[in-house]
Amino acid sequence: MNFARGPCVLNVGGARYSFSRDLLKDFPLRRVSRLHSCASEQDVLQVCDDYDRERNEYFFDRHSEAFGFLMLYVQHGKLRFVPQMCELSFYNEMIYWGLECSHLEYCCQRRLDDRMSDTYTYLSDESKPDEAAAGGDGEEEAARGGRKWLERMRRTFEEPTSSLAAQILAVVSILFVIVSMVVLCASTLPDWKTAENRSLEEHRIIEAVCIGWFTAECIVRFIVSKDKCEFVKRPLNIIDLLAISPYYISVFMTVFTGENPQLQRAGVTLRVLRMMRIFWVIKLARHFIGLQTLGLTLKRCYREMVMLLVFICVAMAIFSALSQLLEHGLDLEMKNEDYTSIPAACWWVIISMTTVGYGDMYPITVPGRILGGVCVVSGIVLLALPITFIYHSFVQCYNELKFRSARYGRSLSTEFLN
Repeated sequence: MNFARGPCVLNVGGARYSFSRDLLKDFPLRRVSRLHSCASEQDVLQVCDDYDRERNEYFFDRHSEAFGFLMLYVQHGKLRFVPQMCELSFYNEMIYWGLECSHLEYCCQRRLDDRMSDTYTYLSDESKPDEAAAGGDGEEEAARGGRKWLERMRRTFEEPTSSLAAQILAVVSILFVIVSMVVLCASTLPDWKTAENRSLEEHRIIEAVCIGWFTAECIVRFIVSKDKCEFVKRPLNIIDLLAISPYYISVFMTVFTGENPQLQRAGVTLRVLRMMRIFWVIKLARHFIGLQTLGLTLKRCYREMVMLLVFICVAMAIFSALSQLLEHGLDLEMKNEDYTSIPAACWWVIISMTTVGYGDMYPITVPGRILGGVCVVSGIVLLALPITFIYHSFVQCYNELKFRSARYGRSLSTEFLN
């Protein structure tokens, strides 16, 4: 930068920082380092908000306290969140100055992941120049109206409490789920197979209507979604696909197999596909905050769940090996045939650690019974260790979802009054 001499002064929200020109070249914050390559005042104004040539001072209308924490990262190499500041707001400051979430400490990265897990935040890329309006006011109004209509349709299908129409749509969808579940359960009754052809046809028509509704709902939600790739990756949408596709696959296979006995071997596959429609029950998670809280809690606590599985696997390996040795490997006169191998003993360890105790297999030797008591107590302790973390996460997720539901409820009340 050759149009000003002397030290450079950064004024961020009223806080002033002085740097030498050579220091700006390799500065860790990319936005600050871009000042070194600016050749004119116009280039400088594309990086900062204002510039004072006489004092060689650059003004940034940003959060001063957040920038102070970023300067601590420059000095010491550790970046943490500002206390009493929203994680998403601080992350927005990081993006502005040219940092990424990987620069955060691990504990802060986890806080940011938990905060963004159920929040879709779209940060504007301030490094790109603003695009000029290509059309007139009429075209802008039409485009704005189209976007508003798509957003309203998206909220109608995604948020059951966002409007009166969304609540009606949610009730209709719940009724279809209930009807489809009743038909699926009734199809497993013995009287179902001996029913008349007319009754079977009626039930097939009901099933086809339910599938048609679910298919249309999924297609509309895909059309009005903002990000098609993100829509396909969402777990609830994957479940919808798993619930709908078996019906079409079974119809396709039935058409080609017909009544040919040789081809009816595919009947097992058809029954498996038909049972996959039980995933329709999970569609209720779109309309009930309790199921949403459960899914969000499992998503945020996957580390604790993995830790719980590791605890169980380690304990299973230890107790199954010891129980097999005590019940079958040592006493040659009285062997317990239920513990002939370590994999067979694993089943006993699982039902003992979870305090289920089916009674199908149990130790008969004194050392084996002592080991069984230790196994039960250890299972209670190990299963209780991650419960505190999961509980607090469940409460937090429930409060977040309840707050969001209440916010949409207020907008619904306003819409109803208007």
